Amino acid sequence: MSGQLALIAAAVFFGAALYINVAEQPARLELDDGALLTEWKPAYKHGFAMQAPLAVAGCLLGLVAWWQDGHAGWLLGASLMIANWPFTLLAIMPVNNNLMTTEPTAAGPEIRAMIERWGSLHAVRTGLGFAAILSFLGASLT
Repeated sequence: MSGQLALIAAAVFFGAALYINVAEQPARLELDDGALLTEWKPAYKHGFAMQAPLAVAGCLLGLVAWWQDGHAGWLLGASLMIANWPFTLLAIMPVNNNLMTTEPTAAGPEIRAMIERWGSLHAVRTGLGFAAILSFLGASLT
């Protein structure tokens, strides 16, 4: 049961991350620079509040499944889920901090470039979620 819950957590994480990359990010990039930053700030906070716990839950559930079953796919999937945390802290957080401290009235092309970079970095998180799904799915099918 814990493995199936890990798979669900990974799938929800991936779905949310994919939505950000294919729907939310392209839509926000249609806005002018000030509105772009104004929209990004609360969207980021809400996305973080949803995705961060999913990454932890997927990891913990994957570890429980690995402990119960011993299949390396559970451990790999758990590692992929928790890899979102150090990746976010090391690669994405510096961009986030710059964006959070900029006032929308001061937004210009450099802010747009940062948000575009943020979207590319966020795509890595989407990939980690997808890879975790594959790992958990492989473990659950054997």
